[in-house]
Amino acid sequence: MHVVLVLNPGSTSTKLAVYNGTKQTAADTITHPSETLKKYKHIWDQFDFRLEEIRAWIREQSIQPDAIAAMGGLLKPVTGGIYKVNQTMLNDARSNYQGEHPSNLGCALSHELAIEFRCDAYIVDPVSVDEFEPLARYSGHPHIERRTLSHALNIHATARRIADELNIPLDTSSFIIAHLGGGISIAPVKGGKIIDVNDASSDGPFSPNRTGGLPLQPFISLCYSGKYTDHEIRTMVMGKGGLIAYLDTASAEEIEKRIAEGDTKAKEIYEAMAYQIAKEIGAMATVLHGKVHAVVLTGGLAASKMLTGWITERIKFIADVKIYPGENEMDALASAVTRVLNGTETVKEYM
Repeated sequence: MHVVLVLNPGSTSTKLAVYNGTKQTAADTITHPSETLKKYKHIWDQFDFRLEEIRAWIREQSIQPDAIAAMGGLLKPVTGGIYKVNQTMLNDARSNYQGEHPSNLGCALSHELAIEFRCDAYIVDPVSVDEFEPLARYSGHPHIERRTLSHALNIHATARRIADELNIPLDTSSFIIAHLGGGISIAPVKGGKIIDVNDASSDGPFSPNRTGGLPLQPFISLCYSGKYTDHEIRTMVMGKGGLIAYLDTASAEEIEKRIAEGDTKAKEIYEAMAYQIAKEIGAMATVLHGKVHAVVLTGGLAASKMLTGWITERIKFIADVKIYPGENEMDALASAVTRVLNGTETVKEYM
């Protein structure tokens, strides 16, 4: 069995796990206190701090990995698959090629550790996976092309899982997969490929901490009001939008507790998020001409029976609704790299 170390840097934590083959043998989430993170102005300023935290955890595990798998970031548009970390990837990650995000740290953290352990480092299905069909690229103005930034890792892994469960060949399958987490990605997945998806950083439904798509004319007025800096506007859209803007919390558990205690405003806003998610799923059904084998709700918010119940009521006419709570990203990373180590999947080169 091959030992794979998996790491996934997030905004306030770094998830770590060790796999022996596809069996998880150790896992932890290193939480980075907000007071500590405030010391660092930019994501890359956190690199050395996070690396030392990871090293300390690895020492406790006494492991010798055969490979390291990391979450891929906002890199160049690439096809889905497994990529060995190389210098071109590291350069693009450090330049925040398509934006600044903690996932950009993944390839560089894994690269440093791989040097120490004398093994290879990989990323799998990064956020920038691009499998769009031509019509999906148009935005409405030639100065702006629609971007393919999504939770591709979990979406691809979920597509493989549901195809296996339904005994449908992946290359002839047709699903709508909604990743519901801090950010929300809703994708029509045809033949295992993400042929369209909302840009989880600026489009689609609002989420726990993102605004999703906004009415354009009022937003333009807000940008030029002189009240906000560029950074403040971007943070308003991604980081301090959505539920946290309306209710001062991004916690679904806390909001559901408020609802149970009779907070009608919290209920209306939470249900509005479900409404927007359902509406986006309905729109993506048109991409597949209504021929959908299943609609799948996944991600951390899929654990909410209240939220998935509201969504299901609105979309169940499209196809059977399957619910797979959890992000499943650590398992997906480990499984993919194990396939490489076993010789059953080919590594792609990042150019």
